[in-house]
Amino acid sequence: MLFRRRIEIHQHSDGEMRAALEDDFHHFRVSIRHAQGLVTDVRGYAVRFPYTACPGAAAPLQSLIGMPLSEVAHSVTRATDARHQCTHMLDLAGLAVAAAAGKLTQRVYDVTVPMRVAGVTTSTLLRDGKIFLQWTTTDTFIQDPEPYRGIDLNHGMAGWAIANLPTEEAQAALILRRCTTISRGREYDLDEMPHARVTGLCYAQQPVRAQQAMRMKGSTEDFTERASQLCASDQDWFAGNEPEIIQTQR
Repeated sequence: MLFRRRIEIHQHSDGEMRAALEDDFHHFRVSIRHAQGLVTDVRGYAVRFPYTACPGAAAPLQSLIGMPLSEVAHSVTRATDARHQCTHMLDLAGLAVAAAAGKLTQRVYDVTVPMRVAGVTTSTLLRDGKIFLQWTTTDTFIQDPEPYRGIDLNHGMAGWAIANLPTEEAQAALILRRCTTISRGREYDLDEMPHARVTGLCYAQQPVRAQQAMRMKGSTEDFTERASQLCASDQDWFAGNEPEIIQTQR
């Protein structure tokens, strides 16, 4: 079994940046508008999500309005408190901001992470159809290749990547880190959890709403043999031919 995630970023005809991600557990969309080097509008859309509270995380993205465009996608974490955002919509917003700053018109990332054997797996990231990064990891540590050897995925990696890697490689590395980490959800039956955990690490897991953020049972999918279906339903949205998804907070 493989964990798969696809991220697509497209520039719309009017300059709006649209980004979507889909994986086994999630399907989100984010769009940003910008003018004179600043973000002027941000919208998030939850298509498939693990907890009933997740769509409500579209509203906090508005805190990014006014931030300067930056080719460093992680810069969104300096403009807002990531703990009160949906992790995945915030990641998408950062990628859309970076694409706008770099005048990028289109980009596609595909990530695969096989099930671990004795804690070991090999994570692969393709950028626009070509292998860009590949890591062997044991538990939370990258074993190969250099310069990643010995890096802990869970502690200090973002700062290290931004300080030591070229901007685009750092961006890809943080995408691969996210996927390598969340792929471990494949090791559990997530539907056994009645609601989100109280960790304070994201919007749905804040103590104020975690116990009311009920599990969306049956929302996990398996794309092991269906890679081409990832983000397939987003194509009309990218082209501007699909009405907006109306978000509700439950």
